Order: sequence, then structure tokens, then C-alpha cells
Amino acid sequence: MVNSSWLGLENKVIIVTGGASGIGKHIARTLKDTGAQVVVGDLNAETGSQDEEGIYYVQLDVTKKASVEQLVDHVVAKFGTIDGLVNNAGINLPRLLVDFKGEKPEYELDEKAFDLMIGVNQKGVFFMTQAVVREFLKKGSGVVVNTSSEAGMEGSNGQSCYSATKAAVNGFTRSWAKELGSHHIRVVAVAPGINEKTGLTTDAYNEALAYTRNITVDQLGTDYAKAIPLGRPGRLDDIGNLVTYLLSDRADYITGTTINITGGKSRG
Repeated sequence: MVNSSWLGLENKVIIVTGGASGIGKHIARTLKDTGAQVVVGDLNAETGSQDEEGIYYVQLDVTKKASVEQLVDHVVAKFGTIDGLVNNAGINLPRLLVDFKGEKPEYELDEKAFDLMIGVNQKGVFFMTQAVVREFLKKGSGVVVNTSSEAGMEGSNGQSCYSATKAAVNGFTRSWAKELGSHHIRVVAVAPGINEKTGLTTDAYNEALAYTRNITVDQLGTDYAKAIPLGRPGRLDDIGNLVTYLLSDRADYITGTTINITGGKSRG
């Protein structure tokens, strides 16, 4: 558990998109442990419901501007304000630019997969940040934390479109920090690398990734002691703790940067 008294996030209203599962769910729980009022916006959520920890849920499709604006209006009406936003919702479909072997055309990047990844990972971040920042400007403060990826810093074999969307998130982060700094609004990003399993990685995803990398599914595993200087994959606690810290005033001089959280694996 994070020390809530040190972070000072008690009763802060923080939205986490894509927070009903995976990394986002762990971020939401970590924030809740600090005493924050956490609102999860997720496609698989029922508006107005709460879990056993008191996390509040609102149904959200980040690719639809009207859905984003409805969530923001709902949160302000219920809680009176918004103090932080975690743009965590994302999707990754492993796809080759060209199916060199010609055996799996479904794993070649097409317009449908391209538009879906751009819509969720890039347009969704734009819609959410724009709507929430309008509220931040009314109060003269706020923090946005974007979930990027090691792939957005270095590229990734078989994940060019996904990598490009995360590189765009890094560009948004730097640019918006410059635009909004004078209004006491910070914008930062975190870039996880290889992490412990969240339960979201499907067999279909593994099959696609293995094909795009010309290996078998069994070969997707790696010797973390060799690949990562710290010798282990990232823990969900590592990511949740970093995001929580960045949302707090303890990080009030950090803005316009993407922080790698990869155990030393990344070069960026």
C-alpha cells in the first residue's frame, strides 16, 4: 500500500480509463488505497455501479466524443470536480506491415485494425484529455498521466501501428505540457515494458504476435535475467505506484516527459 498521508491524494477525484481490468484496474486500486475518489471509465462498466472497494464506474467508449463528454459531465455533477486523469485505455493488435510468408493474411495490417488502434490509443487520449482539461482550466490545476509503452519509444517487431500510436501519446504529452504549464496543469506519461501477466493476454494475441515475429508461441517467453537488467518483469505494483506518485503534488515539477518503467531494458 502507498502511504496516503505522504502523497496527499485523499478525496482527490481521479478518472482512470480502461480501469475495469489489467493494468488500469491495478492503477485504480492503488489510487483508492491512498484515499482518492476513483472513477473508472470503461466499455465494460455499468454507470453508477461501485465495487467492494468503493471505486465508481461509468460506461465509456473513448473513441466516441459524446461518450467522453457524458462521462465528464456525470463525474462533475456527482463529485463536483476532477483532479486527475489517467489515460490508460488501449488496444494492441500485432500486425505485420506485409505478410512476407503469405500464410496468414489476417495478421497483415489492414485499415480496420489500423483505425481501431488509432481510435482507442490516439483519438481516445485526445478526446479524454480535451474534455477533462476544460474542467481543469476552471479550477486552475490538474494532472494528466498517459499510459504509453516501451514500444512507443523504441518500436516493436510486429507492432508498428501500436508503436506509432504510443509514439503519438509521447508527442501529445510533450506538447500539451508546454501548452498547459502556465495554467498549472501537468501532463506526463509512463512507458511500461515487459510486465507480469494481467489475464488480458489471449491465445489469439499470442498466436498473432508469434506469427509476426516468425517464432512459435512457446518461444514468446524470454529469460528476463538476460533481457532486463533488474532480472525480472515489471510488477503491476511498480506501475501503479509510479502513476500514483505522478498524480500527487510530490511530483509537481515533473511534466512533459515519458518515464520508462522497464527495469533498465529500454534505452530511451
